[in-house]
Amino acid sequence: MRFLASGVAAATDGELLGDDVQLDGATQDSRSVTSACLFLPLVAERDGHDFIDDAIGAGASAYLTSNGREYAGATGVHVEDTAGALMMLGTHARHSVEGTVVGITGSVGKTSVKDMAAAVLTRGGPVHASPRSYNNEIGVPLTLLNAPDDPATLVLELGARKGGDIASLCAVARPDIGVITTVAAVHTGVLGPVDAVARAKGELLDGLPADGCAILNADVPEVMAQAGRTRARRITFGATGEVRASGVSIDGRLHATFLLESPWGRTEVRLGVPGAHMVDNALAAASVGLVLDIPLEEVAVGLGEALLSPGRMQISTAPSGLVVINDAYNANPTSVEAALRALVALPGRGRKLALLGLMAELGDESNDEHTRIAALAAELGLEVIAVGTDLYGIEAMGGVDEVMEATAGLNLGEGDSVLVKGSLVAGLQGLAERLATS
Repeated sequence: MRFLASGVAAATDGELLGDDVQLDGATQDSRSVTSACLFLPLVAERDGHDFIDDAIGAGASAYLTSNGREYAGATGVHVEDTAGALMMLGTHARHSVEGTVVGITGSVGKTSVKDMAAAVLTRGGPVHASPRSYNNEIGVPLTLLNAPDDPATLVLELGARKGGDIASLCAVARPDIGVITTVAAVHTGVLGPVDAVARAKGELLDGLPADGCAILNADVPEVMAQAGRTRARRITFGATGEVRASGVSIDGRLHATFLLESPWGRTEVRLGVPGAHMVDNALAAASVGLVLDIPLEEVAVGLGEALLSPGRMQISTAPSGLVVINDAYNANPTSVEAALRALVALPGRGRKLALLGLMAELGDESNDEHTRIAALAAELGLEVIAVGTDLYGIEAMGGVDEVMEATAGLNLGEGDSVLVKGSLVAGLQGLAERLATS
């Protein structure tokens, strides 16, 4: 999105320092600066102001600052608080968006639904979607600021760490269509019990316009309990929903084939992403496409071509023949259970090993949930190696190098398979990548 530095100053109640220049996009990461972009130095564990000179050197044409200092080589905009200014800029950018905005939230599956919905909507025209998991007070406004100038459908992922977060993001993004994937015991350590999680996710529905649409998981009572919060049209998906799957079958690489049934008709679908649990995500994405008038057959094509963001059900085969499931981007009891069942479903009579890291932010339920997952793994006949946590009731290995040494001693290869799963703080993505290439 192109905009002027003077417009940035006006939108943020800031002061222009230097020449008015045209800008193209924005970033908070000095390593991802593009020519003529706006650099947004955020203050967290590290002070982004320390990287303004690097950003200017990499091609940024302007920067925000809250420390009052001017930096040579680019235009500055002095603001009271850079994080608050970013949200104000996102709100301002939303006014320039001509296409439909889709907001997706839920305890599990929101990134996958975002990726699949984007693939479906691409069958009907230009789409701009949140990269990776840009779903918070940084990622959502950045996604808006980096939207194309030409009309496009925007697909935004909306996350929450506490009550009120979704409402704040919706005040910026103003979605026309809202999707709630599911509600589960995720982030209960910060959001509270499941009912509180449901209420937090339901904030998405409060601001939907009357001529918009709410897309809801019919199989989850906590989701449907939020339906009365919107005057918008409602479409349901799932086994008991209006958009549903029948005759589901799973092939040897865990790809699902099914008959998509909907008020718009029926068509065969073969998913391009692995995992039986991806069927419900596909139904949510299909619902978005159908509501936005993507022809049924094109919806099926989009679902078949969809690719997921890194670290989500990526299945690869190592040179040794070992099959590796990299699902290491995040973890909660619901997603770990689904991943364990996916590991069991892989063909091969060799060893099936689950490398499990911490499931974070479960609060008082943490011990019980980790114990339950360990018991489920045993019930499914899986071997478990705990990495960096003893909550599974298993003596934990300390890190990636130790795990690599241990797995090397197992001589894993053809016919064997391994799952790598843990919350982002567990840092297991590098482990999955090493296993896939060793």
